[in-house]
Amino acid sequence: MEAEGLPGGLELAAGGGGAGLSPEKRAALGASLPLLKRDYRFEAVWFWGCVHGVRGTYYIAQGLGADRAAPRSRLYSLDCVEWSLLTPVAKEVGEQAERLKGRFQGDPSFQYEYAEVSAEDAERLLEDGTELVIKEEDRLIATIDQIDRAVGIVPRGAFVKTPLGSVHENRNFEGLSLTEAKKLSSYFHFTEPSNLKNKTLLEKANWDPSTDFLDSLEHDIPPGKNSRVKRCNEREGSFPFQRQGVSYSGVGMLRGTPC
Repeated sequence: MEAEGLPGGLELAAGGGGAGLSPEKRAALGASLPLLKRDYRFEAVWFWGCVHGVRGTYYIAQGLGADRAAPRSRLYSLDCVEWSLLTPVAKEVGEQAERLKGRFQGDPSFQYEYAEVSAEDAERLLEDGTELVIKEEDRLIATIDQIDRAVGIVPRGAFVKTPLGSVHENRNFEGLSLTEAKKLSSYFHFTEPSNLKNKTLLEKANWDPSTDFLDSLEHDIPPGKNSRVKRCNEREGSFPFQRQGVSYSGVGMLRGTPC
């Protein structure tokens, strides 16, 4: 959720069954995220969420540029005040980090041994000067990438693609209707599309290239594996539905508004 709407968004998420933050953490985030946006000259800052460890919790923020589909800068904090930039890891390190099991420790300098590596690969890595250990900081960025690929979801119409290829927020988007909010076809994976090239001309006949440029959840196998809808209250008011992640239960959105 964006830094500007953080206080209200956190209250709505907690009221819909999500895990909330203490008033102290909310106040700290409300003060530090605007400074983060100013100091790093981001166009926008999103509070991604938090990853709980044994001895501490990582609070994650994402910095975005004008093109919302461009790679994002990711930062973490242990106290919601001081932030550190997470640097992307090599593909091989990321794959090894994804194989690690167990809880995070809450210490960025903590080191894990490689989960599975053959003797041949181990020898090659040692020759390249690569240690057979992974820092928790690297595991953290790999986990964030994995979650974003799996359940980074946006509602249809929330973002538009320009003829030049850049992606921007749709200022006219006011949320999905109650009917559309129940459909998997109303939600897209906010990652590089992989299935669009396989669609037939008949399937693309009713598409709008400015909004239908991402992969839809309706084509996930099995269907609906990444989200489910539940009613938060019986009143036809604001945010009556919550879409909850299945693969990662802490991920959710309220009536088509990412949170």
